[in-house]
Amino acid sequence: MKSVAVFCGSSKGASDVYVEGAKKLGAELALRGITLVYGGSSIGVMGAVADAVLAEGGQVIGVMPDFLDKKEISHKRLTELIIVDTMHERKAKMAELSEGFMVLPGGPGTMEEFFEIYTWAQLGLHHKPLGLLNINNYYDPLLAFFQHMADQQFVNEKYLSMAMVDTDPAGLLDQFNTYEPPAVKTFLKPDQT
Repeated sequence: MKSVAVFCGSSKGASDVYVEGAKKLGAELALRGITLVYGGSSIGVMGAVADAVLAEGGQVIGVMPDFLDKKEISHKRLTELIIVDTMHERKAKMAELSEGFMVLPGGPGTMEEFFEIYTWAQLGLHHKPLGLLNINNYYDPLLAFFQHMADQQFVNEKYLSMAMVDTDPAGLLDQFNTYEPPAVKTFLKPDQT
């Protein structure tokens, strides 16, 4: 794996554990020679993961919409900063540049990015690994909700494995290396297959 897109918060969160987890991921990415592709910000968990990759001599590509760059929150020391027009273009460019997707703690924007990539995988638009780095058990409620969706038959059980989970960056990246995507979702009725 040569590149991983990381979705995460532009806030530091309520505990230092989130920034420390981001730094640990950044160091692991650099150690493995994996390029970080992320939203291009210098602040919050986003800035922490980028700084950690750069501190270890790794490569970082930021992708940021022009309106955010004008607010002076873009990271100024990246290997490359790509400026796009819209948030939609940002996500598309990050997906294009990445061989996998990792989600760290974040807010609604992070969740929106995660769910879009998850849905794309379910529909067969990509076959790349996707994982939640469950720092401080942040994603436990989301994982419970996923099980609830499966229990209520709004998501097939086989798709639950598309979102790999680990509390350790190395463990999650190891899972990425062995990921086998489930069969693509179809909309045929059972008697039509």
